[in-house]
Amino acid sequence: MSPITLGEMDGIRLMNRIDTKYVCTQAVLEKVLDDARQYYLVLENCGSRIADYNTLYYDTETYRMYLDHHNQRLTRNKVRTRTYLSSDDTYLEIKRKNNRGRTKKKRIPIRTEEFYSFASNSSAEEFLKSRTEFSVAELSPSTRTSFSRITLVNKAKTERLTIDTNLQFENLRNGRKSELGDCVIIELKQNGWCHSEIKEILLNRRVHPMRVSKYCIGTALTCPQIKKSRFIGKIRTIEKLINNSLLVR
Repeated sequence: MSPITLGEMDGIRLMNRIDTKYVCTQAVLEKVLDDARQYYLVLENCGSRIADYNTLYYDTETYRMYLDHHNQRLTRNKVRTRTYLSSDDTYLEIKRKNNRGRTKKKRIPIRTEEFYSFASNSSAEEFLKSRTEFSVAELSPSTRTSFSRITLVNKAKTERLTIDTNLQFENLRNGRKSELGDCVIIELKQNGWCHSEIKEILLNRRVHPMRVSKYCIGTALTCPQIKKSRFIGKIRTIEKLINNSLLVR
């Protein structure tokens, strides 16, 4: 697959977008990538086509943001810090889903040492206050996710595709850990609902859209007492894919 650089991707950041997610195995992914070769470019940075991410989601003591998603609240937020391990660049990010199904992401750079706490950063505090109903004092580290990502861009440069593998979770409130083994989460990011070659490729490989949140799945798997009935079906689907039991019993 031909490469594309970060600089060439500047015009297709899609911070206000429609997301469509899919779940498959590594074996299916290899076939999908082969099918997509003629239609997509792969992000290459410093000679590497795979980037490692470390992401920490913040939530209230009662898991308000997790439960907003679980209870299908149409307008909801997720607050996280994210470090790109290849560069140590770290950001505070806010993802907001509105009642029309669009996802808006805003972020500001923070110091790498603020990954686990940005409470002393006045700019971060103001950023959070201006875009959510939460204060810094209400939030604490909840679930950390780490994964490796491949990013594709269609040749028309109208959409991005992120492919996450090696998904691992750690609940910082109780120390529990979980991982998704052979599972791959694919996310198509578009400005609106429109034709996409990857949709047809995935359909031909019998991979269908599936609404899935890494934060919610990771929290459901590592927090035994939390409400999770709406996520059980998704977890069972992943268990069948990887042929392994994930839920703590």
